[in-house]
Amino acid sequence: MTAGLAEDRPHAPLIIDVAGTALTDADRRRLADPLVGGVIHFARNWQDRAQMTALNAEIKSIRPDLLICVDHEGGRVQRFRTDGFTHLPTMRALGELWMRDAMRATQAATAVGQVLAGELRACGVDFSFAPVLDLDYGGSSVIGTRSFHRDPRVVALLAKSVMHGMLQMGMRNCGKHFPGHGFVHADSHVEIPVDKRSLKAILADDAKPYDWLSGSLAAVMPAHVIYPKVDKRPAGFSEKWLKETLRQRIGFEGAVFSDDLSMEAGRYIDGELLSFADAALAALEAGCDMALLCNQSIGDGAPLDGLLQGFADARDSGRWAGNLDSEARRRALLPDTAALPWAALAGSAPYCSARRTLSRDRLAE
Repeated sequence: MTAGLAEDRPHAPLIIDVAGTALTDADRRRLADPLVGGVIHFARNWQDRAQMTALNAEIKSIRPDLLICVDHEGGRVQRFRTDGFTHLPTMRALGELWMRDAMRATQAATAVGQVLAGELRACGVDFSFAPVLDLDYGGSSVIGTRSFHRDPRVVALLAKSVMHGMLQMGMRNCGKHFPGHGFVHADSHVEIPVDKRSLKAILADDAKPYDWLSGSLAAVMPAHVIYPKVDKRPAGFSEKWLKETLRQRIGFEGAVFSDDLSMEAGRYIDGELLSFADAALAALEAGCDMALLCNQSIGDGAPLDGLLQGFADARDSGRWAGNLDSEARRRALLPDTAALPWAALAGSAPYCSARRTLSRDRLAE
């Protein structure tokens, strides 16, 4: 559905960041833009729990439906690490525990999800881009210990346990990076990885967790990787990957985010470097529901203003029309239960039990 959006429910496809630990006037202006559907936090936005809670409360006062996100996986990708936040293990540590005791590993993975989501929600964060479903081939410079295991069966089962723990605390999940980033060595933050395997090979291995978890995943983030035997475009800009494979073949019905469009591999399509607005439009046309542009609010924030203006121009000229189904998928990621404040969380039985599980297996600090 691409036309006739209700006036009070326009498609808000853009996820942006804010500059620091408190909102600036420019941040407030951008977050109030009806094209913006969410904000993603980074370590620079964190000072302590009280500050983060206040920051998120102000964001919600501007637009209650804004989705407040963060990359908070565990291991080296954990944005908040002080003032009581648990240092979560790498996903590889859970995979290693699996090799010693599979049932304890699934219990620990559920505990990771509970702690991860409970602590974030206590500070007003709605959503984390986790878990990673990439396979560990041992050579990826960007995935590495973020992966549970080489075996897609282990990845799927441990990821499902993490997702279950997150859902128990009222947080949805996001599997990444579809159809798989673990095979290539290159880091898509600084170059464009190319995976020359066939569609058959990828579907039989890397993409299997998405197939097995298609009914449990709330969201998916595609890889900034080119698979030339399938499409010359990176997966996040490819209708073959997103519409034909993910939606039709696998049957996924949840939300699809682009990966960060500021990454080196995030704006090159058919050999051409696009503007941020054109890259976001291309991602949505290919099948994404939302497009992320990260780390562009620092300084004068001109790239974010250019993105918003470019999108407004595309909308007003008829080049882009919002999608009501995409907007419904975005809103479905918002929590539908009240979060426990930190003091209540710290005294709650599920959280305390999860912390004990992680301590027992020496998986958290």
